Amino acid sequence: MSKRHSQKYKIDRRMGENLWGRPKSPVNSRSYGPGQHGQRRKSKMSDFGLQLMAKQKLKGYYGNITEKQFRRTYDEASRRKGNTAELLIGLLESRLDAIVYRCKFVPTVFASRQFVNHGHVKVNGIKVNIPSYRCKPGDVIEVRERSRSMALVLEALESPERDVPDYVDLDPKAMKATFVRMPDFSEVPYAVQMEPNLVIEFYSS
Repeated sequence: MSKRHSQKYKIDRRMGENLWGRPKSPVNSRSYGPGQHGQRRKSKMSDFGLQLMAKQKLKGYYGNITEKQFRRTYDEASRRKGNTAELLIGLLESRLDAIVYRCKFVPTVFASRQFVNHGHVKVNGIKVNIPSYRCKPGDVIEVRERSRSMALVLEALESPERDVPDYVDLDPKAMKATFVRMPDFSEVPYAVQMEPNLVIEFYSS
């Protein structure tokens, strides 16, 4: 379903980490970066380089988010009262495509974006085909009835690869879930260490 197989794994190799914890990631066998210069010895990174890497890693994790969308999410987090880093994570996790991925309706964040785009998802009984749609606590997200027999969905729900986090209340038989609350950073099941504080430093410097 995703069109970005090679590109998404390039992100893994560029970061040198298995971003989504998937067994197919090339980082499992080749920890160096892609391209002819991938095996060069790495020099010590500057503070700016570390901040940029943290931003690219967090943005890359959520799939095809553009820089403009990601920056807009940061701007909204910075306008709200509270810890900007925590708010940034909470806003990213409240995107419809992120919740569909957390519910295990699809195997990857890339498939999640397309799944929503193609009209397979309802929010509170209404079809929503905008991946960046911001869900609110209490919203009910479900797979449309005509899409529930898709092999992609059935296989993803049965996969032991990921667990459903506590801030999503899933009924796997009904293929329906409630977004309980915006999560704290510590609750989000990232497969690698994310550093949202460095992302905030990147944009505020």
